[in-house]
Amino acid sequence: MATTALPPRNKIRKSFNDRALLWISIGMFLFLYLPIVILIIYSFNENRIVSVWTGFSLHWYREVFQDEAVLKALRFSLWLAFWSALISTVIGTLTAIAMERFNMWGKTAYDAILYLPVIIPDIVMALSTLLFFVILGIGLSRYTILIAHIAFNISFVAIVVRARLADMDSSLEEAAADLGANAWETFRRVTLPLLAPGIIAGALLAFTLSLDDFVITFFMSGPGTTTLPILVYSKVRFGVTPEVNAVSTLMFAGSTILVIVSLLIQRRT
Repeated sequence: MATTALPPRNKIRKSFNDRALLWISIGMFLFLYLPIVILIIYSFNENRIVSVWTGFSLHWYREVFQDEAVLKALRFSLWLAFWSALISTVIGTLTAIAMERFNMWGKTAYDAILYLPVIIPDIVMALSTLLFFVILGIGLSRYTILIAHIAFNISFVAIVVRARLADMDSSLEEAAADLGANAWETFRRVTLPLLAPGIIAGALLAFTLSLDDFVITFFMSGPGTTTLPILVYSKVRFGVTPEVNAVSTLMFAGSTILVIVSLLIQRRT
């Protein structure tokens, strides 16, 4: 079949649009990621003055791992991320199964509420959660931060697991029931293994979000509940140093690895 050639004016317009989109995309990526690249490079700066490069050094990374305040904040951040990811994964998975497989009263309204933590600004959720604890007369502590993190992580886990459930063949569960398996055996031997990649991906996503969160943690934190993002913020207030760049680089590297692992798990399935 013969193809009709584009008029010269349309060819010029198409070529211009393609080049414009290419350069706009390049500009957006540079705007977003060039500052991160600069931060990573200057985290290896030998000089304490960030803007003056005098040579490559790992001195500031050694300082990070010898700083007791950083290690304490890291331990608390990992504790918070682990428990919030674990609890929100269990609740989010059960929520996803209930929303995807069962019809219930108020399902549409609950489905809309489930997406609220994803779409509303963090500052709104932080203020509302803080007001909730104030009304109940509950003092701020590590457990109020944990509850707040679980509250917003449940939605992210449920969304990831529901996406996996939507692609799963329900006839496999029906076949297990036909072969004599009860509801628990079907869930344990068929549903759970098929959902495992989505559950792991949701757990990694929840862990990353909890580890990196600043706004909600800042409003919920009490005495002795300093996380790594809050520690970095407190250090930046007195000036940016290569040590701050080193901490930020390690946080960026850890978060990136977790997100890549989560995406690879979802992609392989």
